[in-house]
Amino acid sequence: MTIAALHRYPVKSMLGESLTRAVFDERGVVGDRAFAVLDVESGTIASAKVPKLWAKLLEFSAKLSAEPVPGEEMPPVVIRFPDGSTLRSDDAGIDQALSDVLGREVRLITVLPDGGTFEELWVDLDDVDRGELGPEKIIEATTARQEDTGEAISRFDVAAFAPPGRFYDLAALHVVTESTLERLRELAPDSDFDVRRYRPNVVLTDTEPGFAENDWPGREMTLGDDVRLAFTFQTMRCVMTTMAQPGVPEDRNTLRTIAKNNRIDITKPEVAGKWACAGVYADVSAGGEVAVGDPHG
Repeated sequence: MTIAALHRYPVKSMLGESLTRAVFDERGVVGDRAFAVLDVESGTIASAKVPKLWAKLLEFSAKLSAEPVPGEEMPPVVIRFPDGSTLRSDDAGIDQALSDVLGREVRLITVLPDGGTFEELWVDLDDVDRGELGPEKIIEATTARQEDTGEAISRFDVAAFAPPGRFYDLAALHVVTESTLERLRELAPDSDFDVRRYRPNVVLTDTEPGFAENDWPGREMTLGDDVRLAFTFQTMRCVMTTMAQPGVPEDRNTLRTIAKNNRIDITKPEVAGKWACAGVYADVSAGGEVAVGDPHG
Protein backbone atom coordinates (compact mmCIF):
# COMPACT_ATOMS: atom_id res chain seq x y z
CA MET A 1 0.00 0.00 0.00
CA THR A 2 1.55 3.24 -1.15
CA ILE A 3 0.93 6.93 -1.73
CA ALA A 4 -0.56 7.18 -5.23
CA ALA A 5 -0.65 10.99 -5.51
CA LEU A 6 0.02 14.21 -3.61
CA HIS A 7 -1.75 17.52 -4.25
CA ARG A 8 -1.45 21.10 -3.08
CA TYR A 9 -3.95 23.93 -3.70
CA PRO A 10 -2.13 27.22 -3.02
CA VAL A 11 -5.25 29.38 -3.59
CA LYS A 12 -8.54 28.30 -2.05
CA SER A 13 -11.03 27.02 -4.70
CA MET A 14 -8.59 27.35 -7.60
CA LEU A 15 -7.09 24.32 -9.28
CA GLY A 16 -3.82 23.26 -7.70
CA GLU A 17 -0.65 21.36 -8.44
CA SER A 18 0.32 17.70 -8.39
CA LEU A 19 3.50 17.02 -6.45
CA THR A 20 6.05 14.23 -6.49
CA ARG A 21 7.15 15.18 -2.95
CA ALA A 22 5.45 17.18 -0.21
CA VAL A 23 6.41 18.55 3.19
CA PHE A 24 3.89 18.24 6.02
CA ASP A 25 3.73 20.33 9.15
CA GLU A 26 1.13 20.54 11.91
CA ARG A 27 -1.15 22.50 9.55
CA GLY A 28 -1.13 20.01 6.67
CA VAL A 29 0.78 20.20 3.38
CA VAL A 30 3.03 23.25 3.53
CA GLY A 31 1.71 25.83 1.07
CA ASP A 32 -1.78 24.34 0.85
CA ARG A 33 -4.57 26.96 0.90
CA ALA A 34 -2.01 29.61 1.80
CA PHE A 35 -3.87 32.22 -0.28
CA ALA A 36 -7.54 33.05 -0.73
CA VAL A 37 -9.71 35.49 -2.63
CA LEU A 38 -11.62 37.93 -0.40
CA ASP A 39 -14.92 39.40 -1.57
CA VAL A 40 -14.51 43.04 -0.56
CA GLU A 41 -18.23 43.88 -0.43
CA SER A 42 -19.36 41.04 1.82
CA GLY A 43 -16.11 40.27 3.64
CA THR A 44 -16.50 36.55 2.88
CA ILE A 45 -13.79 34.24 1.59
CA ALA A 46 -14.64 33.32 -1.99
CA SER A 47 -15.47 29.63 -2.37
CA ALA A 48 -16.68 27.67 -5.39
CA LYS A 49 -19.16 26.09 -2.99
CA VAL A 50 -21.39 29.02 -4.03
CA PRO A 51 -21.41 28.44 -7.81
CA LYS A 52 -23.53 31.46 -8.73
CA LEU A 53 -20.81 33.80 -7.44
CA TRP A 54 -17.61 31.81 -7.65
CA ALA A 55 -17.82 28.92 -10.15
CA LYS A 56 -15.23 30.70 -12.29
CA LEU A 57 -12.58 30.14 -9.62
CA LEU A 58 -12.33 26.57 -10.92
CA GLU A 59 -11.15 27.96 -14.27
CA PHE A 60 -8.04 29.38 -12.58
CA SER A 61 -5.04 27.32 -11.52
CA ALA A 62 -2.32 28.17 -9.03
CA LYS A 63 1.18 26.94 -8.22
CA LEU A 64 3.83 28.26 -5.89
CA SER A 65 6.80 29.97 -7.53
CA ALA A 66 9.21 28.04 -5.30
CA GLU A 67 8.98 25.25 -2.76
CA PRO A 68 7.84 26.64 0.59
CA VAL A 69 9.90 26.17 3.72
CA PRO A 70 8.12 25.54 7.03
CA GLY A 71 8.31 28.58 9.28
CA GLU A 72 9.39 30.95 6.49
CA GLU A 73 7.39 33.44 4.43
CA MET A 74 5.31 31.82 1.71
CA PRO A 75 6.79 32.29 -1.80
CA PRO A 76 4.60 34.13 -4.33
CA VAL A 77 1.94 32.11 -6.10
CA VAL A 78 1.68 32.04 -9.89
CA ILE A 79 -1.96 32.21 -11.02
CA ARG A 80 -2.99 31.06 -14.48
CA PHE A 81 -6.12 32.88 -15.65
CA PRO A 82 -8.88 31.30 -17.76
CA ASP A 83 -7.48 32.94 -20.91
CA GLY A 84 -4.07 31.34 -20.33
CA SER A 85 -2.30 34.47 -19.07
CA THR A 86 -0.43 34.40 -15.76
CA LEU A 87 0.22 36.82 -12.92
CA ARG A 88 2.02 36.43 -9.63
CA SER A 89 0.62 37.32 -6.25
CA ASP A 90 3.29 40.03 -5.89
CA ASP A 91 2.39 41.71 -9.21
CA ALA A 92 0.93 45.17 -8.70
CA GLY A 93 -2.19 44.52 -10.79
CA ILE A 94 -3.20 41.13 -9.40
CA ASP A 95 -6.25 42.30 -7.42
CA GLN A 96 -7.67 44.32 -10.30
CA ALA A 97 -7.06 41.49 -12.77
CA LEU A 98 -8.89 39.01 -10.54
CA SER A 99 -11.73 41.47 -10.00
CA ASP A 100 -12.13 42.02 -13.74
CA VAL A 101 -12.51 38.30 -14.47
CA LEU A 102 -14.63 37.43 -11.44
CA GLY A 103 -16.94 40.42 -11.87
CA ARG A 104 -16.66 41.53 -8.23
CA GLU A 105 -14.15 43.59 -6.28
CA VAL A 106 -11.78 41.09 -4.69
CA ARG A 107 -8.38 40.97 -3.02
CA LEU A 108 -5.87 38.13 -2.87
CA ILE A 109 -5.01 37.63 0.80
CA THR A 110 -2.74 35.51 2.99
CA VAL A 111 -4.12 36.53 6.39
CA LEU A 112 -7.63 35.70 7.52
CA PRO A 113 -9.52 38.87 8.45
CA ASP A 114 -11.21 39.03 11.83
CA GLY A 115 -14.58 37.35 11.60
CA GLY A 116 -13.78 35.80 8.22
CA THR A 117 -16.50 33.53 6.87
CA PHE A 118 -17.18 31.32 3.87
CA GLU A 119 -20.47 30.22 2.34
CA GLU A 120 -21.77 26.93 0.98
CA LEU A 121 -24.77 26.09 -1.20
CA TRP A 122 -27.04 23.22 -0.19
CA VAL A 123 -27.84 22.10 -3.71
CA ASP A 124 -31.19 20.55 -4.62
CA LEU A 125 -30.80 17.20 -6.39
CA ASP A 126 -33.50 15.13 -8.04
CA ASP A 127 -34.58 12.21 -5.83
CA VAL A 128 -32.40 13.42 -2.94
CA ASP A 129 -33.83 15.02 0.19
CA ARG A 130 -31.70 17.86 1.52
CA GLY A 131 -31.36 15.88 4.74
CA GLU A 132 -29.51 13.15 2.80
CA LEU A 133 -26.67 15.61 2.18
CA GLY A 134 -26.39 16.84 5.76
CA PRO A 135 -28.32 17.32 9.01
CA GLU A 136 -31.29 19.63 8.62
CA LYS A 137 -30.59 21.18 12.04
CA ILE A 138 -27.17 22.41 10.84
CA ILE A 139 -28.53 23.61 7.51
CA GLU A 140 -31.27 25.59 9.25
CA ALA A 141 -29.00 27.00 11.93
CA THR A 142 -26.36 28.26 9.49
CA THR A 143 -28.56 29.42 6.59
CA ALA A 144 -27.63 33.00 5.73
CA ARG A 145 -29.73 33.50 2.62
CA GLN A 146 -31.54 31.74 -0.22
CA GLU A 147 -30.70 31.41 -3.90
CA ASP A 148 -33.37 32.33 -6.46
CA THR A 149 -33.97 28.58 -6.77
CA GLY A 150 -34.85 28.35 -3.08
CA GLU A 151 -31.65 26.47 -2.30
CA ALA A 152 -30.13 27.42 1.05
CA ILE A 153 -26.73 29.04 1.46
CA SER A 154 -25.05 28.53 4.83
CA ARG A 155 -22.35 30.73 6.32
CA PHE A 156 -19.53 29.33 8.44
CA ASP A 157 -16.65 30.73 10.47
CA VAL A 158 -13.46 29.94 8.53
CA ALA A 159 -11.46 29.58 11.75
CA ALA A 160 -13.97 27.33 13.53
CA PHE A 161 -12.33 23.98 12.76
CA ALA A 162 -9.04 24.17 10.91
CA PRO A 163 -5.63 25.22 12.23
CA PRO A 164 -4.85 28.93 11.92
CA GLY A 165 -2.81 30.43 9.12
CA ARG A 166 -4.40 28.65 6.16
CA PHE A 167 -7.75 28.89 4.45
CA TYR A 168 -9.26 25.50 5.17
CA ASP A 169 -12.96 24.96 5.65
CA LEU A 170 -12.88 22.11 8.14
CA ALA A 171 -9.55 20.32 8.52
CA ALA A 172 -5.83 20.45 7.82
CA LEU A 173 -5.65 17.44 5.53
CA HIS A 174 -7.93 15.50 3.21
CA VAL A 175 -7.22 11.88 2.27
CA VAL A 176 -9.04 9.61 -0.18
CA THR A 177 -8.35 6.08 -1.37
CA GLU A 178 -8.46 4.71 -4.88
CA SER A 179 -10.84 2.03 -3.61
CA THR A 180 -13.46 4.65 -2.70
CA LEU A 181 -13.29 6.20 -6.16
CA GLU A 182 -13.50 2.74 -7.75
CA ARG A 183 -16.55 1.88 -5.64
CA LEU A 184 -18.30 5.06 -6.79
CA ARG A 185 -17.56 4.16 -10.41
CA GLU A 186 -19.11 0.75 -9.84
CA LEU A 187 -22.24 2.33 -8.39
CA ALA A 188 -22.67 4.85 -11.22
CA PRO A 189 -20.65 3.76 -14.27
CA ASP A 190 -22.06 6.54 -16.45
CA SER A 191 -20.75 9.27 -14.16
CA ASP A 192 -17.26 10.74 -13.96
CA PHE A 193 -15.60 10.28 -10.56
CA ASP A 194 -12.39 12.01 -11.50
CA VAL A 195 -10.20 12.48 -8.41
CA ARG A 196 -9.93 16.19 -9.22
CA ARG A 197 -13.55 16.67 -8.13
CA TYR A 198 -12.59 15.82 -4.55
CA ARG A 199 -9.45 17.96 -4.14
CA PRO A 200 -7.56 15.56 -1.85
CA ASN A 201 -4.09 16.24 -0.53
CA VAL A 202 -3.22 12.55 -0.42
CA VAL A 203 -4.49 9.68 -2.57
CA LEU A 204 -3.69 6.21 -1.26
CA THR A 205 -3.55 3.00 -3.26
CA ASP A 206 -6.22 0.42 -2.67
CA THR A 207 -6.65 -0.89 0.82
CA GLU A 208 -9.79 -2.88 1.58
CA PRO A 209 -12.49 -2.61 -1.11
CA GLY A 210 -15.36 -0.16 -0.92
CA PHE A 211 -15.44 3.02 1.15
CA ALA A 212 -12.23 2.17 2.96
CA GLU A 213 -11.97 5.40 4.96
CA ASN A 214 -15.34 5.08 6.69
CA ASP A 215 -13.80 3.32 9.72
CA TRP A 216 -10.61 5.35 9.99
CA PRO A 217 -11.60 8.22 12.33
CA GLY A 218 -9.88 7.65 15.67
CA ARG A 219 -7.02 5.75 14.03
CA GLU A 220 -3.51 6.84 13.05
CA MET A 221 -1.39 6.15 9.97
CA THR A 222 2.24 6.67 9.03
CA LEU A 223 3.17 8.05 5.61
CA GLY A 224 6.72 7.27 4.56
CA ASP A 225 9.19 7.22 7.45
CA ASP A 226 8.18 10.25 9.49
CA VAL A 227 4.74 11.73 8.78
CA ARG A 228 2.04 10.66 11.18
CA LEU A 229 -1.67 11.32 10.56
CA ALA A 230 -4.53 11.18 13.07
CA PHE A 231 -7.85 10.69 11.28
CA THR A 232 -10.64 12.85 12.66
CA PHE A 233 -13.92 12.52 10.73
CA GLN A 234 -15.22 11.51 7.32
CA THR A 235 -15.27 14.08 4.51
CA MET A 236 -18.71 15.55 3.90
CA ARG A 237 -19.44 16.22 0.23
CA CYS A 238 -21.05 19.25 -1.38
CA VAL A 239 -22.02 20.88 -4.66
CA MET A 240 -18.40 21.70 -5.50
CA THR A 241 -17.75 18.03 -6.37
CA THR A 242 -20.40 18.22 -9.11
CA MET A 243 -19.08 21.31 -10.86
CA ALA A 244 -17.27 21.55 -14.17
CA GLN A 245 -13.58 22.33 -14.32
CA PRO A 246 -11.11 21.99 -17.19
CA GLY A 247 -11.23 18.36 -18.30
CA VAL A 248 -14.04 17.43 -15.90
CA PRO A 249 -17.72 17.89 -16.87
CA GLU A 250 -20.53 19.03 -14.60
CA ASP A 251 -22.24 15.95 -13.16
CA ARG A 252 -24.67 16.25 -10.26
CA ASN A 253 -25.16 12.49 -10.24
CA THR A 254 -21.74 12.17 -8.63
CA LEU A 255 -23.07 13.77 -5.44
CA ARG A 256 -26.39 11.96 -5.72
CA THR A 257 -24.52 8.63 -5.81
CA ILE A 258 -22.66 9.44 -2.59
CA ALA A 259 -25.84 10.63 -0.85
CA LYS A 260 -27.69 7.44 -1.78
CA ASN A 261 -24.88 5.01 -0.95
CA ASN A 262 -22.60 6.36 1.76
CA ARG A 263 -24.26 8.43 4.46
CA ILE A 264 -22.17 8.39 7.63
CA ASP A 265 -23.19 9.32 11.16
CA ILE A 266 -20.45 11.75 12.20
CA THR A 267 -20.07 12.21 15.94
CA LYS A 268 -17.85 15.32 16.00
CA PRO A 269 -19.99 17.70 18.09
CA GLU A 270 -19.83 20.72 15.79
CA VAL A 271 -21.06 18.72 12.77
CA ALA A 272 -22.84 15.81 14.44
CA GLY A 273 -25.36 14.02 12.25
CA LYS A 274 -25.56 12.01 9.04
CA TRP A 275 -23.73 13.29 5.98
CA ALA A 276 -23.01 12.17 2.42
CA CYS A 277 -19.32 11.27 2.69
CA ALA A 278 -16.35 10.13 0.62
CA GLY A 279 -12.83 10.33 2.01
CA VAL A 280 -11.56 11.32 5.44
CA TYR A 281 -10.06 14.34 7.21
CA ALA A 282 -6.91 14.17 9.29
CA ASP A 283 -4.66 16.14 11.59
CA VAL A 284 -0.88 15.92 11.30
CA SER A 285 0.57 14.66 14.57
CA ALA A 286 4.14 14.41 13.22
CA GLY A 287 5.47 16.31 10.22
CA GLY A 288 8.10 15.48 7.63
CA GLU A 289 8.54 14.84 3.94
CA VAL A 290 6.90 12.13 1.84
CA ALA A 291 6.95 11.19 -1.84
CA VAL A 292 4.63 9.48 -4.28
CA GLY A 293 5.34 5.76 -4.01
CA ASP A 294 6.16 5.87 -0.29
CA PRO A 295 4.41 3.25 1.84
CA HIS A 296 1.64 3.96 4.29
CA GLY A 297 0.35 1.91 7.16
